[in-house]
Amino acid sequence: MTDPGRSAQTQPEPSVPSDVVDQAIRWMVRLDFGEGDAVARQAFAQWLAASPLHGVAWQRVQGLKEDFSRMPPALALDTLQAVGERRGTRGIRRRQAIKILALAGVAVLAAGAARELALWQRLLADASTATGEQRTVRLDDGSTIVLNTDTAIRSGFDAARRVISLRRGEILVATGHDTPGTGTGAATRPFWVETPFGGLRALGTRFVVRLEDGRARVSVLEGAVALHPANGRAADDHVKVARAGTSWWLAADGSAPAPARSFTDDGWADGVIAGNDMRLADLLAELSRYRSGRIACDPAVADLRVSGAYQVRDTDRALVFLAQAQPVSIRYRTRFWVSVGPR
Repeated sequence: MTDPGRSAQTQPEPSVPSDVVDQAIRWMVRLDFGEGDAVARQAFAQWLAASPLHGVAWQRVQGLKEDFSRMPPALALDTLQAVGERRGTRGIRRRQAIKILALAGVAVLAAGAARELALWQRLLADASTATGEQRTVRLDDGSTIVLNTDTAIRSGFDAARRVISLRRGEILVATGHDTPGTGTGAATRPFWVETPFGGLRALGTRFVVRLEDGRARVSVLEGAVALHPANGRAADDHVKVARAGTSWWLAADGSAPAPARSFTDDGWADGVIAGNDMRLADLLAELSRYRSGRIACDPAVADLRVSGAYQVRDTDRALVFLAQAQPVSIRYRTRFWVSVGPR
């Protein structure tokens, strides 16, 4: 399904407790923006060597710097202002903003809003992707999980169940056959995907799960999936079974069929948004998920109908192709703000 040359195929990384992540964050602040003397670095080296998890947490925290470097300057400055109010680091000048974006993220995390931020979710994940990145994870039972852009998951396999927790984003799941003896139990373990809105039990299947505001979209490609809403998952009358070729909404209080979309549910795993008679505004909204910043669509062309396959790994190229094939113009106000309007 995926291009091995373009998306990593790996095992999930070790789970890192949140307190260890907090320690790594404090070390980054101390070394990069505070005390960087020999004594501090020696103490850091001792902390790093104390546990393999410290090294994993440090690598993840260091990855924050690249993510913040992609942020629009205005957003970065807003974040820094919030940092100053929350941590007392006032007087940050504009020319310092880009240089210390990582500190901004660290301070917001430490201030209490962090656990709802994408970066924090990715720090605590077993496997994650940045904006525009895709990754394939192969599990011990033979299952594969393809992570789409800006996605974070955790895995928890034990003697009773195989569980993938989708924290944010979108995944394509192909379940493996868990034979007796794969785990410590004697029977085949059920495969679950947990979301904030409830659980999905795979019934020998291949399916896509995408988190949206207040609900998850479940698109079944093969087999079937049982939908267990969070607020009624123990009651049989709340459990619906989604069959191959259908899409459903899963919300905390129930599930319902979802309308078909004009683009394929799993095309992104092949690196494209592909469909016929797609509304231009919908296509641009999808493309914007794979780049930092915003793609604005002029209402004058929002309902224009387009067809084809548009590359998600190079959204600028996709926009050029769109302008060549359709009566629209592409205007780059900044690197992070693109406007699509009538030609």
